[in-house]
Amino acid sequence: MAIAARDDIGPPSVRASGHALLASGIVKRFRSSGKDVRAVDGVSLAVSRGEIYALLGANGSGKSTLIRVFSTLLEADAGTVTVFGLDIRRDELAVKRLINRVSVEASFFKKLSAMENLVYAGRLYGVPAPDARVRSREILVRLGIAIARHDEPLEKLSRGMQQKVAIARAFLTSPSLLLLDEPTTGLDIRSKREVQTFVRDLRDEHDATIILTTHDLDEAERLADRVGVLHGGKLVAEGTPSELIGRYGARGSLEDVFMTITGRKIEEPDKGEEEAGT
Repeated sequence: MAIAARDDIGPPSVRASGHALLASGIVKRFRSSGKDVRAVDGVSLAVSRGEIYALLGANGSGKSTLIRVFSTLLEADAGTVTVFGLDIRRDELAVKRLINRVSVEASFFKKLSAMENLVYAGRLYGVPAPDARVRSREILVRLGIAIARHDEPLEKLSRGMQQKVAIARAFLTSPSLLLLDEPTTGLDIRSKREVQTFVRDLRDEHDATIILTTHDLDEAERLADRVGVLHGGKLVAEGTPSELIGRYGARGSLEDVFMTITGRKIEEPDKGEEEAGT
């Protein structure tokens, strides 16, 4: 799958700084049980071009809400976000051309095949049908879906295979910034490894910047150049996996880091925040 490296994204100052995404003071509130809940509470972060950055947190920590803000699906109540120097509010259409998102609740035309869904998605993004068909076949094969299954109705594919098709749909458009919200949820171990390898290859071969949310500690350690730990809507720690392990005196694992920082296991939801659907 040939995807040309992009050297023309953003103004010269942003290209020189190397930042793909800059977020400052992001706040997002929801109304829940008669009170305001801050799903995201003053988060600031910077993601470098070509970086894989993992937002690690329990269910309800605010990570999915933050990804929705970055993808322009939600508008923050406070704070600013730029993508390759473009403001996501002022330059929303231009930003949308540079990004794509994968989420666990991806929707499809279930009566259509994986190939038909992907060709349709490609056309929406201006990819000619013959090109979309060739790219889609290459991506699906790399994700471990046999050619014989590309033309089956999507409703006949397993939940894991459907998630792979959602990932293929995002890769198809050659995004400069790819937002992966729990991309391997529901996948078996082998499928997880196939997706993780493809994500790493996409970054290494095609100059893509990737932000993913996960509560899979092994996935964060395998994929991420840097990790940000979200807890109660706040970014409470940030660094490479090895930096975090060294900084918090953990016994060689991100699981120990997370326990030290938050005082709980990652399987335990953040109290109160899960009501906001984050």
